[in-house]
Amino acid sequence: MPADRPPLPPFNLETARQKVRGAEDAWNSRDPDRVCLAYTEDSRWRNRSEFFQGRPAIVAFLTRKWTRELDYRLIKQLWAFTDARIAVRFAYEYHDDSGTWFRAYGNENWEFDAHGLMHTRHASINDLPIAASARLFHWDHTGPRPADHPNLTDLGL
Repeated sequence: MPADRPPLPPFNLETARQKVRGAEDAWNSRDPDRVCLAYTEDSRWRNRSEFFQGRPAIVAFLTRKWTRELDYRLIKQLWAFTDARIAVRFAYEYHDDSGTWFRAYGNENWEFDAHGLMHTRHASINDLPIAASARLFHWDHTGPRPADHPNLTDLGL
């Protein structure tokens, strides 16, 4: 039986926000082995045009992603929730190996099992090239977004 990963469904406003911030912090670690532990062993993903299932596929996907998306910094914000589902909007900034900066905008729909593990993730994402001077996400790239850093709404995104 899998270990619980709190907060657990059914979600309320506080626990949904905690779940979103926990996901943001994990993704900002850029550690695929850490991130995959938030998902069921057979978690199903749709990410842009890719469809895959299971933790090994998640690790492979995230490893490829963070090899291409350098200095990745992500902000997620709660959009809506129900008992075992959460919808978020997000934006992240990164640059490629040529030094071109991008801001990616997207929405995710998540569904969780009773242990608080995500078993379904649907992500729709668009990338926009930006000038380095247009970047908005500034914090030490090796850790989570500081508590006093603006969220997406505060940044006008």
